[in-house]
Amino acid sequence: MLIRLCALMLLCLAAPAQAGLFADDEARARIQQLEARTLALEDAIKEQVKSMLDLQGQIEALNTEIRKLRGQNEEIAHGLQDAEKRQKDFYVDLDSRLRHFETAEEAAREQAGQIPPAIPHPPAVTASADPLDPAPENRAFEFAYGLYRGGSHADAIKAFGEFLQKYPDSVHVSNAHYWLAKAQFAAKDYKGALATYQDMLKNFPGTPKAADAYFNMAESQRELKQKEDAQKTFRQLIAKYPDSEAAAKARKLLAPAK
Repeated sequence: MLIRLCALMLLCLAAPAQAGLFADDEARARIQQLEARTLALEDAIKEQVKSMLDLQGQIEALNTEIRKLRGQNEEIAHGLQDAEKRQKDFYVDLDSRLRHFETAEEAAREQAGQIPPAIPHPPAVTASADPLDPAPENRAFEFAYGLYRGGSHADAIKAFGEFLQKYPDSVHVSNAHYWLAKAQFAAKDYKGALATYQDMLKNFPGTPKAADAYFNMAESQRELKQKEDAQKTFRQLIAKYPDSEAAAKARKLLAPAK
């Protein structure tokens, strides 16, 4: 009986000890889990920081490239401005020379025994290292105009057509349309001249030769027996450019019809 009582007492004392042991093991397991999660979180944070640093480096590199491109763009824009100024200066000078040639040519035609001017040869164009150099297109335009002045109207039509295809952005484009139409009219291609003048006035309404283009367009219509259209064009010319020489000539041509 005494032995049983002692055994029962030992069991009672052992149960709390085992319960405490189990509680300590569970706490250790939880601590280990927390430590593992903490290490994983630290690793994730390190990766994020590394990614952010890499991204910041890429952004700085892009900013450097953008600044470099902006500098290049400014240089290109400055070069374009210089080229445009050279082209405009040449255009003004060339236009004044062409007007002088027109006046001299009309005076020469009135002289008896006039010797026709020699037909120019294509200009020797050397390759330029500068793509903005206006010299090649200037020489090409002068060559085509020289053909017109020389009376070689068919060759002038071809030369002006090639010029417009090769230099569609040239400052001489509107002028090339005008002289192309003049050459077509001189070659009795009145339909082609009319279409060229109409295209010129549509795309370049502010051209200095607009008044003359309207007059010449009406003349083309007259040659095509489009009398009413010609009179309408003359009236448009007078309304748009009342103080021009072309308008004065148009008034004289319209006067008999009143």
